[in-house]
Amino acid sequence: MGLELKNPIIVGASNLVTNIDNLKKIEEKGAAAVVYKTLFEEQITLENLEMYELKTEYEERNAEMITLFPNSKTGPQDPREHLLNLRKAKEAVSIPVLASLNAIVDETWVGYAKMIEQTGVDGIELNFYTLPEKIDDVNTDIERNQVKIFQDVKAAVRIPVSVKLSPFYTIPLTLISSLDKAKADGLVLFNRLFQPDINTQTELHVFPYNLSSSDDHRLPLRFAGLLYGNINASVCANSGILNGHDVIKMLLAGADSVEVVSALYKNGIDIIAVMIKELEGWMDSKGYDTIESFRGKLSRKNTASELPYHRAQYIDFMMGTSEILKKYKAIR
Repeated sequence: MGLELKNPIIVGASNLVTNIDNLKKIEEKGAAAVVYKTLFEEQITLENLEMYELKTEYEERNAEMITLFPNSKTGPQDPREHLLNLRKAKEAVSIPVLASLNAIVDETWVGYAKMIEQTGVDGIELNFYTLPEKIDDVNTDIERNQVKIFQDVKAAVRIPVSVKLSPFYTIPLTLISSLDKAKADGLVLFNRLFQPDINTQTELHVFPYNLSSSDDHRLPLRFAGLLYGNINASVCANSGILNGHDVIKMLLAGADSVEVVSALYKNGIDIIAVMIKELEGWMDSKGYDTIESFRGKLSRKNTASELPYHRAQYIDFMMGTSEILKKYKAIR
């Protein structure tokens, strides 16, 4: 994104960063930057509607009332509290602070982005995603519209703008290429979306925590390796990065940086310092003086064999079935 970072570890958006003491500790433990909790237009709209209904519930209670239901009209959506907290976060630490934005109406992306810029943050991360909700959705319309939203935001502000994507696109590399051509400053791969679960005893939906596991880093690793040397935007890997060696893997694949959240929830903020120490120790053991001396070493561009980035199935091609079964103790 054009920001000079002291190391590649960025703390991603979460409730953790809304606490000023946590922010200061995140900086103290060595994080290079932090993404503040996402401003969700949908949440603001819902909260405004609930407040309006509470305030107007009894306004039409009279002998000639025409309805029992409160008026559903809402006033302008009000992100002022979020923006105030964002400004406080920026003032509390010296490392770069990025805002995170998720709007639902095309026009409000730009409006919110302009307000966010005024808080003094160092950049904006747009959260783009599409969910498989409607069978008749046309993928090209969705993706074209998201590129247009990015272009509108980019033209409206002077600070760097990155895009955080989910993997649920028809051809993610095509969308990434389109955003890169539209001058995206960075791409965060990938957004970890809420997935519903079901309790078979109560036969009800449940809402479990959605923390990542170490295996979840393989998808962003693949895309970091594919994108290295092929786009101008910086690539930030996200999901399943829980220790220093996960960071090293992403850098070897070609990522410029990583975002971590689950690692902090699982191990506390101190894990940042541990991850940095593991990265530095590995670099010393390998004789690397800088990250650039090994970044992308195992990318598609720098790997002689096509197998790592070409194959997605047929693991038997590399491992015999008996070896797989032994690994998982199915046979002895």
